[in-house]
Formats: sequence, structure tokens, C-alpha cells
Amino acid sequence: MIPIFILQTWLFGLLSLGMAGGAIYCGYLWQQRSWTWDPVSQLSVFAPTFAADQTTLLLAIACVLTVAVLFGGVLVRMLAMLARRKAGNGEQSPQDEPVPTSEMRLRRPDGSELHVEFHGPEEGVPIVLTHGWGLHSAEWNYLIPELATEFRIVVWDEPGLGRSTRPANRDYSIENLARDLEAVLATLGDRPAILLGHSIGGMIILTFCRLFQVTLGERVVGLVLAHTTPTDPVKTTSGAALYVPLERPVLMPLMYLTIALSPIVWVMNWLSYLNGSAHLSTMRGSFGGTETWEEIEFATRFQVLASPAVIARGMLGMMRYDAISTLPTIPIPALVVIGDKDSTTKPEAGEMVRRGIPECRLERLSPAKHLGLIEHHAAFAEMVRRFARTTADGTFQADRAPVASSGKVWRGAPVQE
Repeated sequence: MIPIFILQTWLFGLLSLGMAGGAIYCGYLWQQRSWTWDPVSQLSVFAPTFAADQTTLLLAIACVLTVAVLFGGVLVRMLAMLARRKAGNGEQSPQDEPVPTSEMRLRRPDGSELHVEFHGPEEGVPIVLTHGWGLHSAEWNYLIPELATEFRIVVWDEPGLGRSTRPANRDYSIENLARDLEAVLATLGDRPAILLGHSIGGMIILTFCRLFQVTLGERVVGLVLAHTTPTDPVKTTSGAALYVPLERPVLMPLMYLTIALSPIVWVMNWLSYLNGSAHLSTMRGSFGGTETWEEIEFATRFQVLASPAVIARGMLGMMRYDAISTLPTIPIPALVVIGDKDSTTKPEAGEMVRRGIPECRLERLSPAKHLGLIEHHAAFAEMVRRFARTTADGTFQADRAPVASSGKVWRGAPVQE
């Protein structure tokens, strides 16, 4: 979730509030018009009539809007079940949470407590996973079991998300999140690890590389950067020519308004979830068309679980992010994964990272948007597995050809060599 999504939050939220308000208003007018005077009892009585008149039309509109507001999501999910494939027999559901071998609470100087989990064999090469903004560690429900038989997987919830608490100083800058990542990495001691991040997770990793460059090559031996950008994500999204000029005069004030009205925005998010507009947005903006309907529901659910105030503060932090100058200083192998149809973070952003890091390889998921690593989870896991193995044994090969023609195209399943 990047800063431009604040527009979507308010658009769908206000639309949902309007539908709810319209239902209440039409119901109120119907109720008022259904009172009549009884001359016998000399009392006003409630005596609704059901005919082809304006009063009954008001009731019909109120009922339709109420059903749409409260149960539209059910209809959208049913349509998604028909339009998208259902998970096959024996196929893992994204809702299935892997059981960690151990977990801990990591107390930070800013007052937050980070929830950290460990999966897989202790002797395995550690891979630290950093999720996208607005999500939490459940994002990795597919990846953990696919890698934990071989690698030591470490997942954590970023502050204010999932089971991690908010920082008392309300610092959601990318630099502070990078320091949190360093603290998570420190739980492994001196063991060399690979850092993997999705979206803001990649931004956090690149900022980590700037702040803790001494760790590169020693405590950190490889990077996996999925659907991410080396600069302010507003600049690398579709429609950037429109959004960049609006960043300060429109997007930033909306962030502060969201923080101030967080409880109301949370209600709007729930209404968007209930009426199905959030599902439609997720299906259109985050997936490439081969996802299951369970994955649509899974991804949409994150929106109502996260505090709007936390989301807005993190978006403000993204606006001040830039790691372009950091890229050529990274001396370790890196794998960049892009979605060929990603409109949230355009593929060109990943290509920019690929050109900047000296020892880097680019891979493509197709057809894929911003949640391609979920939609094509088996292919993504195979990419990470191969990268981790070749990094560990010293056989990693960076792209040598121009980026426009480099990297494999992965179409929902691993390419066989």
C-alpha cells in the first residue's frame, strides 16, 4: 500500500458512507410518511401501505441500499468464486498460518514491541522476511512452508501492524523501520542471513543497506527485493505524472486528515469491505487474473485489520524515501522480482534497482501485479530457493545482458531448466 491509495480509501469510504446514509434517510422518509391520523382513536398511527407509489419506492430504495452496504461483499465474493479459480484439493489456503518453532517479543527503544517468529531448522540458512505496508506477517503464509523445510525463516510484524505494538514516538520513517529490521537480524547473532522484502519491505531493506553497510557481506549475504522501488513510490506508480504534483497539496493533507479521523476511516474501511468495493479494488489492482478467490478475500481482509492512522503515518514516511544513491554501494548479490503488469510499483522501478546494484539478477512474474508473489507463490518460492542456494554456494550469476531482455519469465509455475 503506497501513498496514492489514500485517495482510494477516501473515495470508496465516502461512497460507502453515502450509501449507508442514503439507506437511513430513505428509511426515515418512509417511516415518516407511513404515519397517518386515525379519526376514531384521535391518534397518529403507523400504517404503512405497499403500493406502486413514492412511499413504497422509498422503502425499496432503503432496503436495496441496506443490502448493498451490509451484504454486497457476499455477492462480490460469489462472483469472484465464479470468475476466478478455486483452490484445488490439497492446495494450501493463504489463511492457513504455519506454526512457528519459536517466537519472541522484541522491545524497541521507541516503546514498540515487535512480534518475531522463527520457522524451519535452526541450522538452515536464515532468511528474514519483511512484509508490505498495511499487511502483516501472514503475508508469508504461502512462502514459509515452501521454504522452511530447508531454510531458517524469520518473520516479523512491522510496528503497529499484526501483533506488533505502535511506537510511542509515532516514528514510522523508513529509517526507523530499518533499525527495527536490524534488531530482528540481531536475534540471529553473527549468522549470515538473506533479507527478503515486499514493497515497503524492499524499501526498508535498501535503507538498511545505507544505515548498516558494515553488515553487508558479513551478517547479510544476499537481498531479495519483490515489487519494490528505490525512490518515493508515488514517482514509480502508474499515473505518476498526475500524482506527483498532487503529493504535497492533496495526498499529504489527506494523510493528516486520516490520522485525525482514524476511527471514522476505520468504519469506512469496514463498510467498503462489507459492500464489496474493497474486494473489487483488490482484484483489479493487486492481481493479474490467475489468482484464486480465496487469495482475493485474504488480501482484502488486511485492509480492515490495520489502523488507518498507522497506515497514513507509514505513507508519510514513504514520501521522504530515496535509495537511488545507495544501490551502487551494495556489494552483495541481489534478486529483484517484478510483476509484468504491476501498476502499483511499475516494472521499471525494479529495472532501475537491477541497473543500480552491481551484482543483481531480475526475474519476472507473469501475469502479475503487486501481489504477484502471492498469486504465483510456487514460482516465487522457487526463485527465492534458487537464489538462496546459489548465494550460499557461491554460484550466483548476475544479469549481464541489458535489463530489457534479462531474467526469466515465470508464468505461475517454475521454469524448468
